[in-house]
Amino acid sequence: MKKKILPIILGSLLFSNVFAQNNNLNKTPKAKRIISLDFKKEKGSFNTSFKECVGAGRANEGLRADWQQQLAVVRNECGFKYIRMHGLLTDDMAVYREDRNGNPEYNYQYVDALYDYILSIGMKPFVELGFMPGALASGNKTIFWWRGNVTPPKDYKKWEGLIRNLTQHFTERYGTDEVKTWYFEVWNEPNLKDGFWTGSQDDYFKLYHYSAQAIKSVNQAYKVGGPATAGAAWVPEMINFCSKNSVPIDFVSTHAYGVNQGFLDEYGSTGTVLAKNKESVSGDVWNSRKQIKESAIPDLELHYTEWSSSYTPADPIHDSYHEAAYILEKLKQTGAAANSMSYWTFTDIFEEAGPRFTPFHGGFGLLNTQGIKKPAFFAYSFLNKLGETEIANQDSSSWACKNKKGDVQVLLWDYTYTLPDSVNNQSYYIRDLPAKSKGDVELVIAGMPGGKYRLEVYQTGYKVNDPYTSYLSFNKPDQLSRAQVDSLKRQNNGAAILKEDITVGTSGKFSKKLQIRENDVFLINMIKL
Repeated sequence: MKKKILPIILGSLLFSNVFAQNNNLNKTPKAKRIISLDFKKEKGSFNTSFKECVGAGRANEGLRADWQQQLAVVRNECGFKYIRMHGLLTDDMAVYREDRNGNPEYNYQYVDALYDYILSIGMKPFVELGFMPGALASGNKTIFWWRGNVTPPKDYKKWEGLIRNLTQHFTERYGTDEVKTWYFEVWNEPNLKDGFWTGSQDDYFKLYHYSAQAIKSVNQAYKVGGPATAGAAWVPEMINFCSKNSVPIDFVSTHAYGVNQGFLDEYGSTGTVLAKNKESVSGDVWNSRKQIKESAIPDLELHYTEWSSSYTPADPIHDSYHEAAYILEKLKQTGAAANSMSYWTFTDIFEEAGPRFTPFHGGFGLLNTQGIKKPAFFAYSFLNKLGETEIANQDSSSWACKNKKGDVQVLLWDYTYTLPDSVNNQSYYIRDLPAKSKGDVELVIAGMPGGKYRLEVYQTGYKVNDPYTSYLSFNKPDQLSRAQVDSLKRQNNGAAILKEDITVGTSGKFSKKLQIRENDVFLINMIKL
């Protein structure tokens, strides 16, 4: 759907987007929202925990050419620094086996191919140590289509030997200085009994102890942490265990998702419900930070190594235009409470429930399987355009920044919870959902250096960088033709909806008025010429 843009009214620098498909714009305007800023009033360095890390499904998927191509796109356009994934030690990565006498044999060819690529594009691994190699497992309980073994090791000393050997291999291949910048996280969601871990909490702490001991035996400066739990669990218990037993811990990691029901609902068959609670996700993060501060080790780093609106890879909210505003709202609420907020995941090339059969299936990714950018992608690409210095701002649903060149960026959005009561995500977000008008938002900036600027405006929202709504208009085909993929990529490429040269006078005042709808996201970029 191409956008129509009204001419600029030069006297007031007013512009509007005309959306013929949305009759709501003709209704009585809502109260005006004003974002008032002073270019000279700085809050400080802009916190970028949102792009410290991003998630991926499993390590073996990272050997695919299309996965690697997509990772390069999100690295380039969204600026992510680390990547975390499951299955580094699972049998499809061919890491461990034993000879006829039970002696360990190690092989890192697949791991090397993956990590070499990650480092080649300027990213780093956030190393998740899991799952259990079959030859080292104490049982045959697995999870997912790709059968990650979730049992404790049959021999904890052999597990320690594997982790020590792997860490030493990383050191020899990439150098001590490089590996010092990595994070080693022990396991994934061990609190989900018979899900990701068949052992007890004590069994996990034992696994952690042996893992940390192995890593630190190679280099004391290497960073190790956990418990990588679901639902922000076990944080005080983890710190207490490490403190009382003198076990090394450099960071706490855990997860949060914004839905109220469902559990690893791989096929979307039971339904999930987006939490109405305004503090979902962000409340967990702040509570984790509080738990750390009140602990025996109050200065530990906090990493949320998974977060999203929903924890099922069959939830259409992930594809919907609503997701972009949701992401920004939660990140704004979270602020600097976490050292990283790792969005789960960057791509729909994700096979926990097996390969998916449709191009838009509610997958976790910022990009779908064919590399089409979803609204969630634009939330992160817009964030990545913000400058390094934050401007003081009282508006709760926007950021304002500037860079050393004197360019100014304002990212603003509306977040409106529209899910009806007693309706689940799988029934609601699969429909064409026109966005209602939220009236005007006016941006007013004082104290700007006078001169010429290039004004750019970017947007994502209903039928704007919204490929899922276009897909619905195609009657949701099971397969997209090459022409349809190309068309969706062209229509949803994130290009500016407005570019205009303007002049800021000696008064230093600038204003811009926008019509905003439910869950619209706008980035206003002013480039000093």
